[in-house]
Amino acid sequence: MRADLIQASYIAATLLFILGLKGMSSPRTARRGIVWAGVGMLVAVVATFFEPAMTNYLLMVIAVAIGATIAYVAAKKVAMVDMPQMVAIYNGMGGGAAALIAAAEFMHPATMSASFAILGIVGALIGSISFSGSMIAFAKLQGLIRKSFLFPGQNIVNLLVLAAAIVLGVVVILQHTSDLTGPEGLALGLFFGLSLLYGVLMTLPIGGADMPVVISLYNALTGLAVAFEGYVLGNAALIIAGTVVGSAGFLLTQLMARAMNRSLANVLFAGFGAKGGEELTGALEGTMKEMAPDDAAINMAFGQKVIIVPGYGMAVAQAQHKVWELAKLLQEKGVQVKFAIHPVAGRMPGHMNVLLAEAGVPYDLIYDLDEINGELPTADVALVIGANDVVNPAARDDKGSPIYGMPILDVDKAHTAVVIKRGRGAGFAGIENSLFYADGTRMVYGDAQDVVGKLIAGVKKV
Repeated sequence: MRADLIQASYIAATLLFILGLKGMSSPRTARRGIVWAGVGMLVAVVATFFEPAMTNYLLMVIAVAIGATIAYVAAKKVAMVDMPQMVAIYNGMGGGAAALIAAAEFMHPATMSASFAILGIVGALIGSISFSGSMIAFAKLQGLIRKSFLFPGQNIVNLLVLAAAIVLGVVVILQHTSDLTGPEGLALGLFFGLSLLYGVLMTLPIGGADMPVVISLYNALTGLAVAFEGYVLGNAALIIAGTVVGSAGFLLTQLMARAMNRSLANVLFAGFGAKGGEELTGALEGTMKEMAPDDAAINMAFGQKVIIVPGYGMAVAQAQHKVWELAKLLQEKGVQVKFAIHPVAGRMPGHMNVLLAEAGVPYDLIYDLDEINGELPTADVALVIGANDVVNPAARDDKGSPIYGMPILDVDKAHTAVVIKRGRGAGFAGIENSLFYADGTRMVYGDAQDVVGKLIAGVKKV
């Protein structure tokens, strides 16, 4: 009876996970989805305490209390601009937890069948890669690692490290019933060491332009690792939840890669976006034409339609509240205002949507690339705030450009494009933006929050 109740609780938890994931598919229901998923996790944790094999209740309670306290404080204090870092590190913790489950199970090899040993090693490999890779992604997003590391033959070295980890995993599987205090224990340790090393080596060359794809991929790997370890433990909640998260993560990763018109292999192994604007930058004809904030404000206030395109520069400046204040002022003057979001704008999937939602922007004013591109030619002003590569016409017009074929927001087709930019450098992909040199583009340099504040003051004067 007790076992049946525990399994029923796990099934209820997985249903709540699925409902939560479904709710998070739309900004309108995302908050409710998060609550459902949180309740599901609570049900799963409580049910686990009643497992017959559980003994170290005090240590479990202490661990849960410490983890919950740290998570609560961090979630309350983290700035929205730092949310990608939090997603990366928490996702990595999930992968690390899955790897630790495998390590604990291999410490009791006599109770593990050969098939479970295979699943355990696969989950450990994936979880370890996700953990160490996510930690590097966190360090890059946080600015702790400010450059990408590329060297000749890097992909070959990475492949050799992965191959060595797989070979050691096979050794562990073949000898999984042996005493881990002997050579098999050394093989297991080396296996985890090389798996962690591969995650580091795989992530170090990847540049900032590809971070949304990388974070999504590691999210998928964590889900997959959890599912494999769920099989090893015979835990239905881990199996179903991990499978759902893994499949959703892989689908999102493919969608993000497609939004950049690049394959996942190109993202992981090409080193694209890692040169920091030193080697990919090319010379463009023309000059950047600067505009004063007051003049930009007049153009928008007397226009009929303004489309705002937010980018990572808005996130860095934490200017989303000011941007919404500007939008409301324009609406009061009879201007139609819409927001255009590119799928890979920012540092993680949905980054710009989250920031705008935090500022209170109604969901019906936010449009994705396919919905808004047809309207950009009718916009009097397209206001670009800190976006670069996702509005670069070279992706559409220049076959020699590294981003050629990447779907972009057609900002250059608006009557006037006003670009707020901190400086004159290239974007994450290290490519000069031909939009900035176009006849219909005007540049307003400065911190996004400061500039938007000046635009607000200018609109109020009109």
